Amino acid sequence: MEPMDFTGSDSEFISTLAERPETALIWACFTCRTCTVSCPVTLVKPSFDPVKIVRKAAYGFKAAVLESGEIWLCTGCYACQERCPQKVPITDFMTLLKNLAYAEGHAPPGVRLQRDTVVKGGGRIYPIDEFDNKKRLKAGLPELPVSCEASTALFPQDQESSGPVPEARKRGNP
Repeated sequence: MEPMDFTGSDSEFISTLAERPETALIWACFTCRTCTVSCPVTLVKPSFDPVKIVRKAAYGFKAAVLESGEIWLCTGCYACQERCPQKVPITDFMTLLKNLAYAEGHAPPGVRLQRDTVVKGGGRIYPIDEFDNKKRLKAGLPELPVSCEASTALFPQDQESSGPVPEARKRGNP
């Protein structure tokens, strides 16, 4: 890892991160790189390095983390988190960084489009229509509501596409 210049460090960003439960152990990272060698993304993009993202965030390099686009490469597979000898919740931390980036307008267009699709689809990426329900009935399954109010529960602050993504739920919780 190349040396870092700390002149661009943002102490407010460090404080924001320190307040979040997802970041409780990021400072325990001793840069063993287990996360990096465990990450399937590195098979297709060898330059992707979760430990660099964690270190940059821990040192307060907000712009370098939230604007670079690297965080969006994380698939959320938990391979890094399950193998980390320090139990750093790297995947949960990446989700937090994605939410912060989205809230500041740094999400890729595809992510914004997917969010808009979910909101407009009542919480579904693939909205149910009458044809789907006919197929369900034919298969002996009950009908699903064609329209629902799940978008209100998912994104109560707005029904458009300008608000932040809700915080990720802890893995295993409904």
